[in-house]
Amino acid sequence: MADDPNDDDDQQHAQETLTRNWDELLQEIRVTQTGVQILTGFLLTVPFSQRFGDLTAFQKDVYLAVLAGSVLTTGLVVAPVAFHRALFRKRRRELLVDSGNRFAHAGLATLAVTVSGVVLLVVDVVIGTRAGWLAGGALLAVLGVLWFVLPRVADRVADTPRNPPPRAEDEPDA
Repeated sequence: MADDPNDDDDQQHAQETLTRNWDELLQEIRVTQTGVQILTGFLLTVPFSQRFGDLTAFQKDVYLAVLAGSVLTTGLVVAPVAFHRALFRKRRRELLVDSGNRFAHAGLATLAVTVSGVVLLVVDVVIGTRAGWLAGGALLAVLGVLWFVLPRVADRVADTPRNPPPRAEDEPDA
């Protein structure tokens, strides 16, 4: 039996799709990386401010927790780049896309907790501990709904059918 030329087309299409998925994932991660790096940089300066010594033990604990969360989030959103470096030219694009997607989800989860912790800390310093817990908890709930619940609900209730990605021959010539 001769090789089916459609198999080569299918493999090429799959590789093109994986490349597109990887590129889109990297674009999304760049947005997250920038925000997390700014947050981490800011948090690293806080202990050197004059009022840091006035924080309560609880506030210092929250500060250390959000600093750790920010650093962990940075690690998670940079991990796909490290994977890419380690697996470069080993034809593991599917593994890169899958693991990168998992790291991005984990990074968003830790970012939601970290940002909520920052709000807890700031509101605690400005208004009080109870208000801080309420504000941090409310923000965590809002981010959880926006980032995790709504996309899944929208996917389920969308009245449009899921479309397969376009085949290379279906795409207009550039």
